[in-house]
Amino acid sequence: MSDPASAFHDHDHTSCTSDALSRAEGICLQAGARLTPVRRRTLEILLEEHRAMGAYDVLERLSEDGFGSQPPVAYRALEFLVDQGLAHRIRRLNAFTACTTFECDHAPAFFICRTCKAVAEIPATALRSMINEAGAKLGFAVERANVEALGLCPSCQDEAAV
Repeated sequence: MSDPASAFHDHDHTSCTSDALSRAEGICLQAGARLTPVRRRTLEILLEEHRAMGAYDVLERLSEDGFGSQPPVAYRALEFLVDQGLAHRIRRLNAFTACTTFECDHAPAFFICRTCKAVAEIPATALRSMINEAGAKLGFAVERANVEALGLCPSCQDEAAV
């Protein structure tokens, strides 16, 4: 997705999803990884809305589509998507969201609506550099950082104002 704000606004979601799936196929092909039907469907489920989804919500949808109802089905597919950089785990919500900034080096920051759970992702390379530098000054080697900002999206702000 070229505009992170579109996660909070109406946009051509069909095109957004189609572009993301095409990029995911290319990323997997280049990495020599298989985007199996269950993995692809899991990504499609995450792409259906720009919201964070729990693994059991994904599993329920996979089960409805005939992919099985055992938790490992969803967890393995989600783990694959995260490992390939096609999805992210939103730790604050213990949930997952599709990656929307394939161009970045996967040092993203997330803006999470606390009401509707919509998620916008932005590249945060400069912020990650600042975190790494601050860690280095302490003699600390940062291996992973997850930047999550919690607040209200424009729609939920409008509803709260009424």
